[in-house]
Amino acid sequence: MSQDSHHGKWTISSSDDDDEAVPLSGTTTSEPRRPAASGQGSHRPASPQSPRLEAATVDVKPEPADAPVSSLADGSEAGRPASTDQLNASKYETSPSLAGKRKKEALDGSGWALSDSDDDDGDVKGKSLGKRAPPSPKTKKPKVETERPPSPHGRLYYIDEPEDFFESSIPRLSDTYRFYLNKVTGLDRKYNSGALHIRDILSPLFGTLKESAQFNYCFDIAWMVKQYPSEDRPVLIVHGDKREAKARLLQQAKPFPHIHFCQAKLDIAFGTHHTKMMLLWYEEGFRVIILTSNLIRADWYQKTQGMWMSPVFPRLPEGSGESAGESPTSFKRDLLEYLASYRAPELEEWIRRIGAHDLSEARVYLVGSTPGRYVGSDMERWGHLRLRKLLYDHADPVPGEERWPVIGQFSSIGSMGLDKTKWLTGEFQRTMTTLGKSSLRSDPPMHLVPFDRVVTAVRLLCPPAGGSLPYSIQTAQKQLWLHSFFHRWKATATGRSHAMPHIKTYMRASPDFTELAWFLVTSANLSKAAWGALEKNSTQVMVRSYELGVLYVPSAFDMKTFPVHKSQFPVSDSAGFPVPFDLPPTCYSPKDQPWIWNIPYSQAPDTHGNVWVPS
Repeated sequence: MSQDSHHGKWTISSSDDDDEAVPLSGTTTSEPRRPAASGQGSHRPASPQSPRLEAATVDVKPEPADAPVSSLADGSEAGRPASTDQLNASKYETSPSLAGKRKKEALDGSGWALSDSDDDDGDVKGKSLGKRAPPSPKTKKPKVETERPPSPHGRLYYIDEPEDFFESSIPRLSDTYRFYLNKVTGLDRKYNSGALHIRDILSPLFGTLKESAQFNYCFDIAWMVKQYPSEDRPVLIVHGDKREAKARLLQQAKPFPHIHFCQAKLDIAFGTHHTKMMLLWYEEGFRVIILTSNLIRADWYQKTQGMWMSPVFPRLPEGSGESAGESPTSFKRDLLEYLASYRAPELEEWIRRIGAHDLSEARVYLVGSTPGRYVGSDMERWGHLRLRKLLYDHADPVPGEERWPVIGQFSSIGSMGLDKTKWLTGEFQRTMTTLGKSSLRSDPPMHLVPFDRVVTAVRLLCPPAGGSLPYSIQTAQKQLWLHSFFHRWKATATGRSHAMPHIKTYMRASPDFTELAWFLVTSANLSKAAWGALEKNSTQVMVRSYELGVLYVPSAFDMKTFPVHKSQFPVSDSAGFPVPFDLPPTCYSPKDQPWIWNIPYSQAPDTHGNVWVPS
């Protein structure tokens, strides 16, 4: 069956799966298969004859009947229960769907040959090359406990970055917004000026670390431990894994007795623990970092990521009252409320520590999601209704606001329904267009910036990055109306046009794109699971996942609007807000398509010569 649209043509297999079917809470699902990606190209010289690419025939296997690709499952980085996504070390040995497919030359020029080993000597399997002496028996290398397994991310996953990539520098104390991008390898050095790597964040230059808590979705424990300056400081891992995935995560941590775990409760089916936050307790005080990166190397290597980093909050004097150390944005209260929502004994000590510190310097608002069904005033505690409440209470109306577009940029898309009124414009857009207590309910343009296949073809990152952009063909072909909102990712000002955007940002811009009415950086993709959806005639909201972000409102910075900083690198003392991509975004052309993670792109290799071929 083929599906034509204004933005390209896809061919898919028939499937009767219903995207809109909502399973009851607690329903379990079988694990869907993941696509395999081509491995990194070999460093050996190429042979004279070029390989032929397979024709891009699309044959998508139907989803299991008991695991629909739905609004409930889409929208996390994996678009699936956490147990099936994590491209982590614990799954490397046994996951056949992650076997690297490499574009290789067959001796007879017939096309593809698969390599099932990172030590492939270049021979093509199945090709008779004459009689050979039997190979001499080799002594089996004894397994070393700390030896790294083969990586599904390709050969380059464990190759070290250049030395200057880790040159740490403390951000300027005069930095107004405390919003930073991650470092990206392969860029001109100026584009990493002022950007941060995880080693920078955890380095002694930022404080003498005593203990930390890492909230995240994906973990590579061995890699994470190496980013710390010392391996013996206690680290609490807050995760959402269950059953086999949890067992694999615990197995990863066996060599590291200082690693402890807290499992987030996911009581509603298809929810994920998608929050990404670091709590850092220093000799000198306490710091919070809210970010968009998983704790795996691939997310800190060649992806566009972002973070808000708090200042070091000092300890309060002994005997301070419960309300001491609060910020004008009520950041302390909201952070403690978010942590309490986990209902986890492992977080009680962190709640006590944070209560003993002065967070009055925080100038951002916390926007979180936690799983549950909420009614009454609780509806405004989480998800997009929380954002709506903050924009109503703290944002200021602007003249001609009906011409100020809403911009949403994300790496994954959930099911929006059969038409735009089902959730996107009927519910979500109303939140995004709220500006103070103005009675005006405007209908401004909405520019959505997903990751598109045009960028994919020339991206820096190897194809497994596509697995963290889970917009499926089954979902896409049911909401072709959505593509009229799509705009292309381009980040010339930050040097990151070809660094896969895993960052998620939302904002309201002026008609000439020189000012912002507000800005949000968050873990939340464009999905009902992340942001919540109204139920029961709008008397209840259901949220499936944990998410966390920070909202910048000009009034908290004694401004009317944020000026947009057009030239961010090299870093200057400009008061402009550092938007991570170019404004205005360019509307999709008829040939543009969003990245679809479960169809092949065998005719569009990336800059490493790799292609994306789902299994």
